[in-house]
Amino acid sequence: MPYNKLLRKIKKLLPNVAVTEERGCIVLRGEADDWKTAVKAGQAAVNKKKYHGVINDITLNGFTPRLRLPSTRDNSLDGERPDVLIIGGGITGCAIARELSRWKLDVILTEKGPDVANGQSKANGGVLHVGLNFSPKSQKFKYCIRGNKMYGELSKELDVPFEQNGQVVFCSKLWEKFLFHLMSAYAKKVGYSGVRYMKRKELLKHEPHLPAYAIGGLFMPTGGITNPCEMTVALMENAAKNNVRICLNTAVLGMELSDGHITGVKTNRGTLHPRLVINAAGVHSDEIADMAGDRTFSIHPRRGTDIITDKKTGYLIKTSMGKAPFAEILGKSHTKGVALIHSVHGNMLIGPNAVETPEKENTATYRNETDDLIKEQQKVAPALKHSDVIAYFTGVRGPTYEEDFVVRRGIFTDNIIEAAGIQSPGITAAPAIAADITEWTLEYLSKTAGSGNTASGDSTIEKNKDFSPHRTVPPRLAMMDDVARAAFIKQNPDYGIIVCRCEEISRGEILDALNSPLCVPTLDGIKRRVRPGMGRCQGGFCSPLVMQIIAEHQGVSLSEVKKSSPESIITYGETKGSAP
Repeated sequence: MPYNKLLRKIKKLLPNVAVTEERGCIVLRGEADDWKTAVKAGQAAVNKKKYHGVINDITLNGFTPRLRLPSTRDNSLDGERPDVLIIGGGITGCAIARELSRWKLDVILTEKGPDVANGQSKANGGVLHVGLNFSPKSQKFKYCIRGNKMYGELSKELDVPFEQNGQVVFCSKLWEKFLFHLMSAYAKKVGYSGVRYMKRKELLKHEPHLPAYAIGGLFMPTGGITNPCEMTVALMENAAKNNVRICLNTAVLGMELSDGHITGVKTNRGTLHPRLVINAAGVHSDEIADMAGDRTFSIHPRRGTDIITDKKTGYLIKTSMGKAPFAEILGKSHTKGVALIHSVHGNMLIGPNAVETPEKENTATYRNETDDLIKEQQKVAPALKHSDVIAYFTGVRGPTYEEDFVVRRGIFTDNIIEAAGIQSPGITAAPAIAADITEWTLEYLSKTAGSGNTASGDSTIEKNKDFSPHRTVPPRLAMMDDVARAAFIKQNPDYGIIVCRCEEISRGEILDALNSPLCVPTLDGIKRRVRPGMGRCQGGFCSPLVMQIIAEHQGVSLSEVKKSSPESIITYGETKGSAP
């Protein structure tokens, strides 16, 4: 698209916005009264053939962005000189950390939140995507295909729940059926295994509760499901076991640059001097790239809300199933549509929707949106009731205006690697992205060894001979038969004390989480690892007991146990008997 034509499209939306070409990017500056219009202007500026990307610095009148920063202030990292600094503890950052731990390197991962999987990685359905809806020229396609093939072995090594029951998209009209046949032929052409159109009778073998109006659909056997939180924790636990250092509650505040080279990274815990920086900062990845002088993209946040139902509704879905999102297929939408998702723990998930927002950290859930989600999915699962819902959660995705990943070496800064714009299918793609970034990291460190800022000091990077790909997982009593459970209880009576009745979680399992390589002694930290509070009562009965176990294990008072961050106070102190 010629620049003048592109300029006219943007000016039609926002006449007063400034549009410039800078360092191979289209840059937008100005103000808007409506955020949707600002986003549309950014989308109108996309020209993948000519430009690196769109930098949209249009601000929203009257809006001041909020950034949650950790309250911790110390110098515990000041002067550290690691080989690699990974910024961001989502699934991408943790997958990179684990992959790099195969090598004899000094690697530090910083995460500004109180735990890994604190952003996008905890707030999604955990679907392992097939990738059929992505352009073969896109990075999403490339990494989704490769990542999907890696999950079977990865889940075995880390002992994380993983099911590959396929994905189903169904149709109700004859013209949709015709498009499905075209998609099936396309899938065969580009190398997708087993994708084909099935008539209703055959499709019922995979989804017995297919809605009555569905005439058939596309079955994609490589579709799967995992628990994204558990997978992220598992990746980081394994990385930590293999000597990667993790620093939670650690935010990057700025960078020191010299001639296109990062010489220092400022945090709330001091300034580090890494040889190489890997930007996996999720919704904040454009800000990190800007600090590093390597920004060629903008993140425009997109909220998505999911609903969790009671396990008694789990029978309604066996795969991840939804009506065909033809709006996305025809290029009129940037979401794969709302679906019903079978979780690895037996619940049913509903969602997500997609709402553009200027707020990168607003994870509020709104009643009208959840009501709309339920109403829409009752057309697919008429047996679904509002009373089946046990929880809602909202996440904020981090797409670029190009709607593709930005996985590359630095363009303007030599010692940074970008892993940005990682929205769906980011869970699927993470291990493949990690493999490429590890290769680029080894190339860079080998070339620059002996440059004066090195921990290894040798151009030959050795493999970590002590690396173990396996993660030893504590027993999950709810998944055992009576004989195996009795044996564990006899060996350790703590496994016989049930703390969470909904999920059948014992005191022993909670203590195992507290003794893990990545101990996060908070209510949410334990919840993400062994699931107390994930059931019907949502922690109404077990939360006080979990808090007590944490306090005893850590040797602190009950009031010092937090929900998640150091600022998330649950109790303030004793009341009975504390005052005259």
